[in-house]
Amino acid sequence: MTRDEFCERLLRVMERKVHWAWPAFTSGLVAKERLHIHLEQEWEVYVRDFPVLVGRAYVQCPIAAVRRELAENLYEEETGALHAGRPHPELFLEYPRGLGFDLTRFEGVELLPGARAYRDFLDAATTSRGWAVAAAVVALFVEGTPHERALFDPSAPARPEPPLEQHPLVVHYGLPLEALALTKAHRGVEGEHRRAAWRMLLDHVPSDAREAIVAAMEEALERWLGYRDDVAGAVGLERQVRAHMPPAIDA
Repeated sequence: MTRDEFCERLLRVMERKVHWAWPAFTSGLVAKERLHIHLEQEWEVYVRDFPVLVGRAYVQCPIAAVRRELAENLYEEETGALHAGRPHPELFLEYPRGLGFDLTRFEGVELLPGARAYRDFLDAATTSRGWAVAAAVVALFVEGTPHERALFDPSAPARPEPPLEQHPLVVHYGLPLEALALTKAHRGVEGEHRRAAWRMLLDHVPSDAREAIVAAMEEALERWLGYRDDVAGAVGLERQVRAHMPPAIDA
């Protein structure tokens, strides 16, 4: 597999990181009293421990240039000292706090079956398959979006970034603007995080490891879709509603 073929196959995985139920979340079709389910599952599956997942890739990697990229990501996620001012997991909790949810719910979240399968995959991918798979799954799949191609092709659609006043949680659920600290932080760092993820994979992964990375990314997508299916069901959505939904708005 050539470098260009590797890049294209990764892009095609990321372009399929789209779930049928997401427009319901971004257009207010999910009842507010059930929205906490989505936030709790996100927290328990990866948000709380995202710095740990990045750290696992870091400690396994023998390549100094890659470790530096991962270290910067880890430092920002764990401390927020470069941009956000606070650890990113703490900033995430401003969403449920701003919505008036009981934060004690986040202390002992029981994962849905699909969420458990996805988290188990994330743990396996970041502990037992080598640094390259760990970095790909964490820095590219988990952090990435379906709009990765815009990094390589200026004509490809970039991830939309509407004004914070138009954020779905603000428009449909009354979230105060000051509770969007994590959204603002992501907008400040994500461009460089996206470029760093691709540099790590395209410039430093040995050619004989590329197939394994693509396979891991495909598995990540399958597990993520199953996870999102379970969340959709838990908040009361049904697959057939898709045809009646407006287009998704990236949060």
